[in-house]
Amino acid sequence: VQLQASGGGLVQPGGSLRLSCAVSGSIASMPTMNWHRQAPGNQRVLVASINTGGGTVYSESVKGRAIVSRDDARNTVYLQMNNLKPDDTAVYYCSTYVSDLRRSFWGQGTQVTVSS
Repeated sequence: VQLQASGGGLVQPGGSLRLSCAVSGSIASMPTMNWHRQAPGNQRVLVASINTGGGTVYSESVKGRAIVSRDDARNTVYLQMNNLKPDDTAVYYCSTYVSDLRRSFWGQGTQVTVSS
């Protein structure tokens, strides 16, 4: 199972980005998918999750500014981030736990930098 994150970049405060995470490999369907971020000097933290039924959970730090969605036909999960702030600067990672394989998988991360 491989996860490929993309869509990061440099954006001005107040701007928007849409991150993508494509899942490939020996997996029948996408499980619950997660987005995390890690800012320099900080621990990696969970910011959003979406389960197989489309139920979503957000951290307080992004609630109201982020929308996580999934396209099961494309095996891709998205994180739309709006009204970005400098504190959103981090490497963003997607992850999932595959129960059949009893382990988690992580994407390689995509850098988001919010700066004027």
